[in-house]
Amino acid sequence: MKLRRYSARIAILLAASTALAACSQQSSPQVASAPATSASAPAAADAAASDALPLMVVHKSPTCGCCELWVEHVREAGFPVQVRDTQNVHPVKQRLGVPYGKGSCHTAEVGGYVIEGHVPAEDIKRLLAQRPDARGLVLPGMEMPDGQTQPYTVELVTSDGITEAFAQH
Repeated sequence: MKLRRYSARIAILLAASTALAACSQQSSPQVASAPATSASAPAAADAAASDALPLMVVHKSPTCGCCELWVEHVREAGFPVQVRDTQNVHPVKQRLGVPYGKGSCHTAEVGGYVIEGHVPAEDIKRLLAQRPDARGLVLPGMEMPDGQTQPYTVELVTSDGITEAFAQH
């Protein structure tokens, strides 16, 4: 239910932010993601894991509204978040190894992984629980200029920079 609410809010903000082109001014550097695996932890385990979630550092443009909604989403999921506004996120993406064409409007670092774009918090928690040998997760191209949402795939970026499906939404 939260994911639907989150997706609807993102879709509305994305339509408005497209006009401002705040997100599209960033180039698409390379980002890595973690491999796909199935998660079936009980709700109690999820709640306990939320209490121990690592700090997430989010690098974003100071004018990007969709980034703020995503930060709110991961905070609501229990992540402590530090936001670092920057006019040029590209060097961060390069440093973290975001693959070309997989960039988005913001880049996050958490638990030794990179998170690129509007990756759902539950996928990030699964990545952290499974600890694959990978760079992190990417979700390029989810944003639609007209605000529509469509099925999407979160990708894992392996340690060698190859991407593979991690989760389908």
